[in-house]
Amino acid sequence: MFKRLISALFAVVVGATLTTGDAAAQGQAPAIEQIRQRGTLRVGVSTFVPWAMRDTGGTLIGFEIDVARKIAQDLGVQLEHIPTAWDGIIPALIAGRFDVIISGMSVTPQRQQTVDFTIPYANSGQEIVANRNLSPNLRTLQDLNAANVTVACRRGVVACTFLSENLPRATVRQFDDDAQAAQEVLNGRANAWMASFPRPRFLALDNPQVAYMPFQDFVTRAEEAIAVRKGDTATIERLNTWIRDNQAFLAERHAFWFNSREWRNRVPTN
Repeated sequence: MFKRLISALFAVVVGATLTTGDAAAQGQAPAIEQIRQRGTLRVGVSTFVPWAMRDTGGTLIGFEIDVARKIAQDLGVQLEHIPTAWDGIIPALIAGRFDVIISGMSVTPQRQQTVDFTIPYANSGQEIVANRNLSPNLRTLQDLNAANVTVACRRGVVACTFLSENLPRATVRQFDDDAQAAQEVLNGRANAWMASFPRPRFLALDNPQVAYMPFQDFVTRAEEAIAVRKGDTATIERLNTWIRDNQAFLAERHAFWFNSREWRNRVPTN
């Protein structure tokens, strides 16, 4: 009876471990070894402008595409992108459909329960773009905290909650989509618009006579990292080394895709 009880408990523990997607517990070789043996780096990606997107010829381009291509090149292997819907990308990684996720994924405590992350290789967050005529000399966020100020945001997102909590004196106008909120700034009906990076800075880049970025840093900050299966420390260590060794490359590519619009004509217009 005791032996049967121990066997049953062991089975439960093993079963629970396997369902976590822990690569080490499942006896899988580290992804980095599988990549070398296969000769191909398989990357899960979802399309978000300009992290990853299709150009006019249907080819994937973008910041994350450049990152994955450089990693594969430095590993001496081929690159295979596996486009995956965002809501299924972590389950697909755990299931072994690809080796890593390189897709602008922010590190969060919830995600860390199911996958492991490298050190960050990029940053993002919430940004504010302002109307030049209505608010020409903004220096701090609190310069917008006034009764004669209107700030716009998309209903139901982090930005609206943040603005309501931090700018109680201002009028926070909520819209059904970002395009409507952005148009308020361009039309002079809102002093500023807060949204996820890089939409506000693209509005400023595309409309420099009307809009500008008053703050150098993100209003709220997130960190992007490469996701791998749980317990795969060998792959994490190898990718961490690559990130540390390629800071200049990452900074240059990030600036190209997020701080310029040189690539705009390469993608279909909406």
